[in-house]
Amino acid sequence: MSIKLIAIDIDGTLLTPERTISPNVQQTIQTAKEKGVKIVLCTGRPLAGVRAYLKALNLEEKGDYVLTYNGALAQESDSGKVLAHHTMSMDDFYEIEEMSRKVGVHLHTTTIDAMYTANRDISAYTVREAFIVELPLKFRTVEEMDKDLTISKMMMIDDPAILDAAVEKIPQWFKDKYTVLRSEPFFLEILNKSASKGQALKSLAEILHLEPAEIMAIGDNENDLDMIEYAGVGVAMGNAIPKVKEAANIITDTNVNDGVATVIQEYLS
Repeated sequence: MSIKLIAIDIDGTLLTPERTISPNVQQTIQTAKEKGVKIVLCTGRPLAGVRAYLKALNLEEKGDYVLTYNGALAQESDSGKVLAHHTMSMDDFYEIEEMSRKVGVHLHTTTIDAMYTANRDISAYTVREAFIVELPLKFRTVEEMDKDLTISKMMMIDDPAILDAAVEKIPQWFKDKYTVLRSEPFFLEILNKSASKGQALKSLAEILHLEPAEIMAIGDNENDLDMIEYAGVGVAMGNAIPKVKEAANIITDTNVNDGVATVIQEYLS
């Protein structure tokens, strides 16, 4: 069965370490789209932080899709129309914020149009993330948070060693209640239990009437794991973490050496 959709993670996969798309990867994706293959970027970023890459890859036309916030939000690329949005409530916010303080790490909260932090000593990782995803960063105390906010995800962030220790303190009931995943050594993402890249990819496949065997998914980190397991062809980057490589059907080259282009060219030649 031929590949009809390719789901591609952005950071550590599509992008080089310098956060650029190499000419080889760009041309390969263009060629795949011209052959009728749907290219879907799947990312923890919001749509604002993906727009430049969608434009560069000509993925803003009718019939193009993007999965953002690690699968919490599925959208049409051209219009931004929401197909599915798995959000969290303010009760979730209070519970997660309290847990972050118990385990001793920074936290920020992300909506469709902004990032919020209640930490007066704002984490450098939060500042970095706001810059990368192109969202305004707002300081609000817990009491000042707008109770009508629609929360897409929350993130515990800190130096890797501090975050490692914090993760060990998080109780199992919390991990059972939410989707909890490590997207970077310094990021622990917390989402609605129904949100993940794999679940979003499955929903999109059902809308498009595609079977898993017709889908390739390419990624490098823990938040890519369930979409790689769902796809008929799961691809781990050469720079992927061991857990992702173990789950994948194929290990391609690194993001330094155009691993995305290598595996797409292999399957579409």
